[in-house]
Amino acid sequence: MNLSLLVTGGGGQLGRDVAAAAVRAGITRVRAAGSAELDITDPAAVSSAMSLAGRGSRLVVINAAAYTAVDAAEREGAARAHAVNAQGPANLALACAAHHAHLVQVSTDYVFAGDSAGPNQVDGRTAPRTVYGRTKLAGERAVLSSGAFAHVVRTAWLYGAHGGNFVRTMARMARGGDPVRVVDDQHGNPTWTADLADGLIALALAADRVPTGVLHCANAGITTWFGLARAVFAEAGADPDRVRPCSTADYPRPAPRPANSVLDTAGWVAAGLPELRHWRAALHAAVAAGALAS
Repeated sequence: MNLSLLVTGGGGQLGRDVAAAAVRAGITRVRAAGSAELDITDPAAVSSAMSLAGRGSRLVVINAAAYTAVDAAEREGAARAHAVNAQGPANLALACAAHHAHLVQVSTDYVFAGDSAGPNQVDGRTAPRTVYGRTKLAGERAVLSSGAFAHVVRTAWLYGAHGGNFVRTMARMARGGDPVRVVDDQHGNPTWTADLADGLIALALAADRVPTGVLHCANAGITTWFGLARAVFAEAGADPDRVRPCSTADYPRPAPRPANSVLDTAGWVAAGLPELRHWRAALHAAVAAGALAS
């Protein structure tokens, strides 16, 4: 196919899975660039990378680069978070507009306050309560106002085979013998990066028939961090009763976590894109594939 893919944040847990999903889908021209290879906060570097990647083919850029240290951003990382999460997508969007490329900007449930009564809607009120959430929302707005052909894809509660994440932490703790206390009053859609990556590639391939704007993509089903931890313990062959519930108030963090991170994905399915399987089935597949073994 006459399509080239540039994955920014290509060394991260999502970026690596996006590159692998692209190869599975038959895309032969794939460049996954980590931050050391491509600094998205540098406009000249971004433009140069697109010139090389898109030569002679239709170019799609999937931006999986992000500053995700949400607690550090509250303390001392606000400037870096803004540079990567807001200015970086702005640079990518302007370059995509200039190079007639398609941009897929990955965003987050943290753009919402987390206090809605039901699932967060694509067009719902955004009111981020953290530096991370505010900078990601600024990135969304920069992309959508740039004039580039672009989609913003919000997701939530990501875990994958690469890097640190909640599921890998729980898998490691399951191999011990001590009880674990986990928050049981925050709700969301646990999402396996391999499944999300397949969805993002499906969007890249079908982009011409999907109206630009914001979409939500996450594994189906809802649970709490406590419920997810129990499921990880069960998959690991450990006693789920070692996981004990606690409240958000019992476990304060510098960056407040949304109580409701559930994303409504009806628009994704209505656009003809593949619905992601239930989070419990995805977790089982991740464990069976050895993704959480280390």
